[in-house]
Amino acid sequence: MNELEGRVAVVTGACGAIGKAVVASLHNAGARTVLLDRDAGGLENLAASLGPRATAVTVDLGDPDALAASCSRILDTCSRVDILVNNAGILSNQKLAETTLADWRRLMAINVDAALLLTKAFVPGMVDAGWGRIINMSSLAWKSGGLTAGTAYSVSKAAMVGLTFSTARELAGKGVTANAVAPAYVVSPMIMEQLSEDERRKQLQAIPVGRFCAPEEVAHAVSFLASPLAGFITGEVIDMNGGLQFD
Repeated sequence: MNELEGRVAVVTGACGAIGKAVVASLHNAGARTVLLDRDAGGLENLAASLGPRATAVTVDLGDPDALAASCSRILDTCSRVDILVNNAGILSNQKLAETTLADWRRLMAINVDAALLLTKAFVPGMVDAGWGRIINMSSLAWKSGGLTAGTAYSVSKAAMVGLTFSTARELAGKGVTANAVAPAYVVSPMIMEQLSEDERRKQLQAIPVGRFCAPEEVAHAVSFLASPLAGFITGEVIDMNGGLQFD
């Protein structure tokens, strides 16, 4: 069912495991997808595999000027953005003592600042249209303090929840929803390559469902939140942690 036909969806971190799954899910639902990543070659290949409804935009999300220019080009081309998925993020496992201010600022620029700038750029068009969906990628780290993730990463994912709540509150009466997805230990290079074998084994044993999360499962949650029938859900965080933590 092409329930998103005619909608324009922007997905950041499109070349990552979760990003590719999200793009595929939104594309299959009929949306025109705009793919943001700094991997130019990967973006071109991904866009080519999807066909004419996919557009590749190569940009370093840590560069606010380049990001602003990219947003302007997207709006010039698409007129408006209906769905924004702030998925991009970098992981750091450095705990408090090892966290430098330079590392902190670089991580926050990509994980949080870019999401703010993209939201600011595309929300006016959503409000004018009376319809919009913002989905922010958080993590179990936002409320667990980071089981294996570092200080800066955990704080950045808590900030994404705060951004979600604030945006949802402000836009609730304007047809625009803002929600977050908070997965834990998704099968992706960012997680599987930055955790040691021993860390992966220990976390797998701790997850009650007995496995890691698949990117397609995260994408399914994102597509649900982007759907027309999710319009009464805003300011929510969908936990996807296999029972690691209950609320």
